[in-house]
Amino acid sequence: MKATRRSFLIASVGVGSSLILAQRVNALEPLSESDPQALSYGYQADASKVDKRKFSTYQAGQECANCSLYQGKAGAPSGGCVLFGAKQVAAHGWCSAYTNS
Repeated sequence: MKATRRSFLIASVGVGSSLILAQRVNALEPLSESDPQALSYGYQADASKVDKRKFSTYQAGQECANCSLYQGKAGAPSGGCVLFGAKQVAAHGWCSAYTNS
C-alpha cells in the first residue's frame, strides 16, 4: 500500500482525537458525598465512616476498590464506577450497592 498525504492526515487526526478522548476519560470529576445519587446509595468516600446502624449490610474490608462495579486501576486512589457514570469514586469509599467481586 502506498502511503499518501491523505492517509497520513487521516491517521494524524485519528491519533490526535484518541489522545484528547483519553485525557477526558482521565479527567473525571470526583463524586461528592452530597451528590443526590451518592446520597441515595449512602456513598462515603472513607468506608471507615459508614454508619453501621443505617447500613447493616456493610462489613469491614468492603471498599469501592474491591467491589465488582469499580472500574479503577489497582492501586489508584480513585476510579470510575458503573453506578456513578462520569464521576470517580474513592478507592477506599463504600456505598450500599457494594457487590463482592
